[in-house]
Amino acid sequence: MRNEMMNRNGDMGNWFNDFGDMFHNFGSFPKMNMKADISETDKEYLVKVDMPDMNKDDIKISYTDGVLSVSGKRESFSDHEDNKGNLLMSERSYGQFSRSFRLPNADKSGITANYKDGTLNITLPKNEESKNGDNFIKID
Repeated sequence: MRNEMMNRNGDMGNWFNDFGDMFHNFGSFPKMNMKADISETDKEYLVKVDMPDMNKDDIKISYTDGVLSVSGKRESFSDHEDNKGNLLMSERSYGQFSRSFRLPNADKSGITANYKDGTLNITLPKNEESKNGDNFIKID
């Protein structure tokens, strides 16, 4: 039933959008969607995750037991002043989010990641034998 009510963007239809518009005067809630593209070749997995306006230091990546996990947090501050410098409004928003992807048989020691222009790119070379354990990945 829930799937019938949800549209492609994950909201609950027009009634929910109308309800959300009621809160527009109180500021908007940031969307913490992490859109991802995953492709596979014979030698590797390529993962691209959209993470706009993120600080690289607030992104964490790990590969454990065949599962790639990506998480991040965002803090947004916005102060609005008049022409005399008086504070009129101050907005704050915070959020944490994560995604996990089952990508078996990756060589943990060869995983690389870079973050540029709001996109996180992760390359996971394939290994014939799966090895378990934690391996945190440095983002270039």
